[in-house]
Amino acid sequence: MNQQRIGFVGLGNMGGRMTRRLVDAGHQVLGYDPAPGRAEAAGAAPAVSLTEVAERSDCILLSLPDSSVIESVVRDDGGLLAAGRPGQVVVDLSTAAPSSSIALHADLAARDIEFLDAGISGGAAAAERGTLTIMVGGSAAALESVGAVLAPIASKVVHMGGPGSGHATKVLNNFLNAVSLAATAEVMLAAKKAGLDLGRVLDVINASSGVNFATMNRFPHIIRGDYLEGGLTSALMTKDINLYVSYLADLGVPSLQSAGALAAFGLANSLGYRDQISNRVVDALGDVAGGVRLHE
Repeated sequence: MNQQRIGFVGLGNMGGRMTRRLVDAGHQVLGYDPAPGRAEAAGAAPAVSLTEVAERSDCILLSLPDSSVIESVVRDDGGLLAAGRPGQVVVDLSTAAPSSSIALHADLAARDIEFLDAGISGGAAAAERGTLTIMVGGSAAALESVGAVLAPIASKVVHMGGPGSGHATKVLNNFLNAVSLAATAEVMLAAKKAGLDLGRVLDVINASSGVNFATMNRFPHIIRGDYLEGGLTSALMTKDINLYVSYLADLGVPSLQSAGALAAFGLANSLGYRDQISNRVVDALGDVAGGVRLHE
């Protein structure tokens, strides 16, 4: 079988890293991003339009900010729906509303184009290493057909079920990510003000019942002044929490834990950290606590 022609739309923090992984693995990638130079920086051939991507690609990957942008890329004049052709596979690696993803599945299916809602987890570091986890909703056969495309960017790919199930899983996962990050920031700030050795605090937590992704993978770096730049911003984290709240409302499930996470990242947004990595939420809390920094 000939190598699939790959298009990639959205070459920002995550999309650019994933594109570079594909290029380094020997794939030719046609990249499109409204910001000049991003395609070239990621090693992709630059496309002048979405139409060009749709016309010249067999598999099209998306890494976009939210459902409104994804819907525009698919449905607008010159977008993937109008310019695409039967047999293509569109893989949406964004974080999006499951209801929107289900509707896009149906729209593209009417043109015999497969759509996979494929949430990713692992952050910028995993994107650079090619060790992302991908949770996928849609046709199992379509997922199998793009296995070679996903292999350079992911160490774990899980088929979650039908349309929307990949992005539903991603929304649930991202909420736990937000809660653990905000709660750990609060705890570590309290430990700092209490005069505790932060390295020892993390050692104890990571061997105890409070262990979580933030204590294991984020704060060992943050306490040394490394915020792991390049990942999800506070603004996007807030967007993801609100997605979770809306999704749970659709399901009829109470979301009692969302208030604290929304407050923490809302504070970060209001204090100037909106477009900075969400790990900076600990600095926002530190500002309110008297200008405390964990790494001072």
